[in-house]
Amino acid sequence: MNYQVTPISSLISPRMPYTIRILLENLLRNDVPREQIDAVLDWGSERSFATAVDIHPSRIFLHDTNGVPLLTDIAAMRDAVEHPDAVNPKIPVELVVDHSVIAEEFGTPTAFERNVEIEYERNAERYRFLRWAQASLDRFAVVPPGKGIMHQVNLEHLARVVMTDGGWAFPDLCLGTDSHTTMVNGIGVLGWGIGGIDAEAAMLGEAVTMLLPPVVGFRLTGALTSGATATDLVLTITELLREHGVVGKFVEFHGEGVRRLSVPDRATIANMSPEFGSTCAYFPIDDETIRYLRFTGRSEEQVALVEAYAKEQGLWHRPEDTADYTETVELDLGTVQPSLAGPNRPQDRIALADAAVGNSGVVGIAAITSCTNTSNPSVMIMAGLLARNAVLRGLTSKPWVKTTLSPGSRVVTDYLDTAGLTPSLEKLGFHLTGYGCMTCIGASGPLVDELQNAVRSKGSAVVAVLSGNRNFAGRINPDIRMNYLASPPLVIAYALTGTMATDLTRDPLGHSPEGTPVFLSDIWPSQDEVTAVMEVITPDMFEEAYRDIFTGDTRWENLGNPGNDRYDWDPQSTYLRRPPFFDEPIGPQDIKCARVLAVLGDSVTTDHISPAGAIPPGSPAGRYLAERGVKRFAFNTYASRRGNHEVMVRGAFGNVQLPGIYEAAMAYRDAGVPLVILGGAQYGTGSSRDWAAKATALLGVRAVLAESFERIHRSNLIGMGVLPLQYRPGENARSLGLTGREVISIRGVSTMDETITVHADEREFDVVVRLDTAREREVYRAGGILRLTMSRYGRSL
Repeated sequence: MNYQVTPISSLISPRMPYTIRILLENLLRNDVPREQIDAVLDWGSERSFATAVDIHPSRIFLHDTNGVPLLTDIAAMRDAVEHPDAVNPKIPVELVVDHSVIAEEFGTPTAFERNVEIEYERNAERYRFLRWAQASLDRFAVVPPGKGIMHQVNLEHLARVVMTDGGWAFPDLCLGTDSHTTMVNGIGVLGWGIGGIDAEAAMLGEAVTMLLPPVVGFRLTGALTSGATATDLVLTITELLREHGVVGKFVEFHGEGVRRLSVPDRATIANMSPEFGSTCAYFPIDDETIRYLRFTGRSEEQVALVEAYAKEQGLWHRPEDTADYTETVELDLGTVQPSLAGPNRPQDRIALADAAVGNSGVVGIAAITSCTNTSNPSVMIMAGLLARNAVLRGLTSKPWVKTTLSPGSRVVTDYLDTAGLTPSLEKLGFHLTGYGCMTCIGASGPLVDELQNAVRSKGSAVVAVLSGNRNFAGRINPDIRMNYLASPPLVIAYALTGTMATDLTRDPLGHSPEGTPVFLSDIWPSQDEVTAVMEVITPDMFEEAYRDIFTGDTRWENLGNPGNDRYDWDPQSTYLRRPPFFDEPIGPQDIKCARVLAVLGDSVTTDHISPAGAIPPGSPAGRYLAERGVKRFAFNTYASRRGNHEVMVRGAFGNVQLPGIYEAAMAYRDAGVPLVILGGAQYGTGSSRDWAAKATALLGVRAVLAESFERIHRSNLIGMGVLPLQYRPGENARSLGLTGREVISIRGVSTMDETITVHADEREFDVVVRLDTAREREVYRAGGILRLTMSRYGRSL
């Protein structure tokens, strides 16, 4: 079939980055104001970087824990308008249920089935709500539980690379409510994470506005050496780019080294884009992209369309072209060495030879988990081969280590089974626990009983080693403070030693039954072995895994199909409550006589602001549930209860050890006192968690004053009507003598000037208003994006 296209090849130069070419097509096709087009054509000038552009995504991508609160807002909007069916997605929206399964049972053949049963027991009400949305909303599709992790499903099946609609072909510009939406950058899809608040508006036809970004060119040369994995590479890149500084920027990979990276290797790097702070981490379309699309079972028609479109539109990678990047970074792949990252940040890379932590550091969790690495067959097969070699030498995992395997796709277990590696993994306790984002998101479940008791009674130091992308303190498990990211084979190695005190480069992992020491080098598989085993992976595996991707099992089907224009809210529900975001609008008013709710340091993450893990029984959220008759076993996680604002507001700031936040905020609210928060640098890093902003707003916080903001969280704050303010360069709370005990007034809010004055008791100082675009000022003036979107339906709230 022949498709029409929005021609851009005559407008671009070989010096224009590929990502900017895609933005140009998007703006031209959606008929934005001429000055935006001119700015893109003049990309690289100082004027261009001061220009805001209106992006219209081709599709929106969700998971269940971010998708449910988004859909509750949509349901509430339908309640608020005369014709509910007018509130419908204008573009395709796909949701993958992958963030609700918890590693309760592990190390047994029944672990997977039992964890799925528990998942349905706890989440049936939420899943029925998703079934309602699936039946009631247009252009909305759900991938049921147990199919895989959203980003790997996107990479292996859902991503189109080039989309079609109404006879037109255009780039698959995918925006998602998880920050790791960037994983599809590895396949030539431009996309990044946005907050759920922006996603709601985008799916209803609103633009996502952003300043035209600088593009950092990352040149790769050389090739990985034997013993270095894609995980080691991405940890090295994360360290380099965090140090360089790429927040608010695109990163585009180029150079001869790119040709030596498979799509799974590229995707492993792109997945970690939020860890190094960039908006995206893009690999242009090339022959390897086409090979991967064909290998993963895309139709020949789709593969041909992608190749023809990319070549016609100037989106096909030409290595001889070098763009005029804003900045450049370079890495020789041959310098990458085995590494870990930790204990609290993904950018804190440690060479494996320097990773031993002394006499303590008992490994409590060893988890092969998340989309970052389980999407990559080379490291998964390496893990399986290492497990086989360890078993042959008579090694076993230590009994106090919780060992879990939660791959991102059913294809993983298919090729491990076919290669005969599953029995060895299971012999070491790495039984399948679920196809979902488990340990990496904090759904690690309890530790081994004896170890958990030792932690709670004696304060024993315990470590988690996981093949994920996030290792913030308190995220993985409430009883573990030190978390290290590692490749899947190294995860297994640490399960064998049971301690981080072992130097894996010199000390034995253990001893054979005959007493012979066994070293990591003895069981580490060669690259030739890995390559040979990878031959078992065939396109048929992908076709089989994704043949019925939108069809659930009998448990899913038995939930019913309650399609209706309006959702029937249950007033007794502890999972789903009609959200209050359309009540009591607050416009852009000066803030008078406010108090400081919290004084926070640097790198406060959205995990800290809005936890995702288990709900502690003694917390305000736990007490709320207990008072409503919910049994402790059924408390579930904060992530699973994001459809209930009463739970989420009580959990706010629960990960930064600030007791009494909720109670204090409610007392101030009852007294009519507005609140502000004082933060440090990189405020709001981490997952694109809209509840970090929603809970902040519901606590009564009117403004957040910080040294700098992470992109998505700043946008989310604006979307909830919370004003982001930034200290002038060189200033912070400490230098200004702020303690948090001041009475604070902020004048000039109503005019929304670029700089306004803060009065803190007797002190006055100017701050920068981080409403960076006209669109952001419009959103803030309306009281938030939800109110602005509703006004489009003729209902001004």
